[in-house]
Amino acid sequence: QLQLVESGGGLVQPGGSLRLSCTISGSDYSAIGWFRQAPGKEREFVAAVSWSGTSTYYASSMKGRFTISRDNAKNTVYLQMNSLKPDDTAVYYCAATLVRGLTTARDMGDTRTYDYWGQGTQVTVSS
Repeated sequence: QLQLVESGGGLVQPGGSLRLSCTISGSDYSAIGWFRQAPGKEREFVAAVSWSGTSTYYASSMKGRFTISRDNAKNTVYLQMNSLKPDDTAVYYCAATLVRGLTTARDMGDTRTYDYWGQGTQVTVSS
């Protein structure tokens, strides 16, 4: 059973930075995605990375501010978040898919692609 645990969330001022971590255990994976969800809103795609790290995908609103990376030696995927805005406030989740051959941003950004989810970590951006 694949398991994922997020960490690194917290309170940060607008314009500040946070780095979230997603630790994966139990199985190999094809890709890891980061999603976020604010109260009353749908879960939103943030970024995704393949196991190899050679393929990355970003939602347009995050591209240029957020960076996803992975360290397979540590079984960890990171989400570096810079220039944070109050609208970035949400619970951030990492998720894993075992499906191979994913090559499109549409697939990578679809919640239905992912079978395993972490518990989430709260990010609050406020002055």
